[in-house]
Amino acid sequence: MKTQIRSLVCAATILGMAGTVSALSDVVKPVPMTKDQIAGNIFKDYTPVVTERETAKGKSTAYDVETFLSSDKQFDTGMYKAGPARWEIDEPYGVDEFMYFLEGSVTLTSSDGSVMTINAGDAVTIPREWTGVWETDGYVKIYVIYNSEGPIE
Repeated sequence: MKTQIRSLVCAATILGMAGTVSALSDVVKPVPMTKDQIAGNIFKDYTPVVTERETAKGKSTAYDVETFLSSDKQFDTGMYKAGPARWEIDEPYGVDEFMYFLEGSVTLTSSDGSVMTINAGDAVTIPREWTGVWETDGYVKIYVIYNSEGPIE
């Protein structure tokens, strides 16, 4: 009888630990971005999504490492590197985006003709309703995107 009780206690302990391990694997944790990653190693540490598009300045290649996407897919963070490009944004931008530029710059010309240049070390927030021209010789940025209308595609 003592052997059976010990076996049951042992099995219960093991099952309890298995439940604890399973519960621990579901723990939500903060998502860091290290100094080395911010210095550019993030594009080596992770496999970025690479896109190539034709722009008014020719073919532009961009590298995107998404570091976080919320469970409702409405909040997104990451780091982005792009080459020379010029985009005419005739339709509203579509998302609210905060950007902190680490390298390069971007010149934003709003639809009313006002011009703003954002350089490395500067930050900008583009409202979802913004229209205008986005022009750059290349940049690296950290981004935070929010879309209250639904999932970020």
